[in-house]
Amino acid sequence: MEQQDDELIRFEAHGAAPLPPASVEGHVGRAGARIWYASYGAGPAVILLHGGLGHSGNWGYQVPALLQSGRRVVLIDSRGHGRSSRDARPYSYELMASDVLAVMDELALEKAAFVGWSDGACIALILAATAPSRVAGVFFFACNMDPSGTLEFVATPVIDRCFSRHAKDYAALSATPDDFNGFVEAVSLVMRTEPNYRAEDLGRIGVPVAIVLGEHDEFIKPEHAEYLARSIPDAQMITLKGVSHFAPLQRPAEFNVAVLSFLDGLPS
Repeated sequence: MEQQDDELIRFEAHGAAPLPPASVEGHVGRAGARIWYASYGAGPAVILLHGGLGHSGNWGYQVPALLQSGRRVVLIDSRGHGRSSRDARPYSYELMASDVLAVMDELALEKAAFVGWSDGACIALILAATAPSRVAGVFFFACNMDPSGTLEFVATPVIDRCFSRHAKDYAALSATPDDFNGFVEAVSLVMRTEPNYRAEDLGRIGVPVAIVLGEHDEFIKPEHAEYLARSIPDAQMITLKGVSHFAPLQRPAEFNVAVLSFLDGLPS
């Protein structure tokens, strides 16, 4: 029977499934930060970029499925998140995108497909726009590309449970475990003000893209996702039924089917 955790009760209590042992794990120093990464398996590379306030462990249900499909999986904790540190400079998605390229260079990865969730999706699409030779395709799940794309925030029990888990994980993993409130403030600022891509910017993206949104997403306007899919040349639009912003945790098997279908369709 497929695991479901639609209310994130299991996730709040235990987190996602544990990650397997990494083939390679380390940090790369870049622009005042130490960026954590881990690599698993062999084959065509897929980089998973987590959402804001989270960390790579949130992909615990996706890594095994991708490994079983014969792919190399790379995880990266965004600066200031999880096991990665940051300095005092403000967050920007372009800065975090450049951190990803530094990890790719460290691992001698010329090109990879990207699966991005929320803030991670934005980072992946910025890489598609600014470093297309490094990007085989982007599975863009649950994010906006300009501030008009977000819904007014309304707290829900599911969001509260996710936030509670993020706070526990930050205390356990961060080099600054007592700074969760400052971290939330800094990440919230960039979420409110960035990114600022226009339709013409999106129209220049030339890599395969799937714009993906849960049917009940709490943060992103459905019409914004549809606008992104119209504006990016040849982009797919995928709606995941019965799930929200937290689909990779709520119904992992369904999410993984969508990811693998997209990756299988990329040019080899």
